[in-house]
Amino acid sequence: MVENQLVPRGIADQRVLDAMARVPRHEFVPESQVPYAYADRPLPLEDGQTISQPFIVAQMLEAARIGPEDRVLDVGTGSGYAAAVAAELAHRVVSIERIPDLAVTAATTLEALGYRVEVITGDGSRGWPDAAPYDAIVAAATGPAVPQAWLDQLAPGGRIVMPVGRSGGAQRLAVFERDATGALHETNLGAVSFVPLLGEGAWPED
Repeated sequence: MVENQLVPRGIADQRVLDAMARVPRHEFVPESQVPYAYADRPLPLEDGQTISQPFIVAQMLEAARIGPEDRVLDVGTGSGYAAAVAAELAHRVVSIERIPDLAVTAATTLEALGYRVEVITGDGSRGWPDAAPYDAIVAAATGPAVPQAWLDQLAPGGRIVMPVGRSGGAQRLAVFERDATGALHETNLGAVSFVPLLGEGAWPED
């Protein structure tokens, strides 16, 4: 996966490549999807959710520039796969998931594999102030803009990586970085397709 998919598509951060190589992706997908676990495509989970393709996970974590002493907020736990890769890179990872069944399954898998990730069931658009400030916030769901709660919980110099746009419509993968003055600078990494970020700080639930 690393040599055939990630490196040829431009992933260059060796820490990210090593982390992707170490995490057993097949442990995070439903049994019916195990044969396709390392294919470079998203795979279905319960409740209409997905596990992002390996390249997107690597691209987002590379853009987040996670250091070994960093605190990371992972929004949209899903299967727990991206949180596991982040845990290989960071000092502490908090992951928040709004669907209780997914949160329980992910927490069980992460614990069984020895990953120290705190999995919270809740509204990801509100972040998790108890563990703030975060050096990086990475979201696996698309919102209309950066939720104010995330900005409030972002450390100076911190990075937010998230898709922006409507579900089913045009979306871009964006990196927002806070400089020393507190200003936010955006970099567009290109078109993507993600499920919607629902909650108080994003799209309302139907």
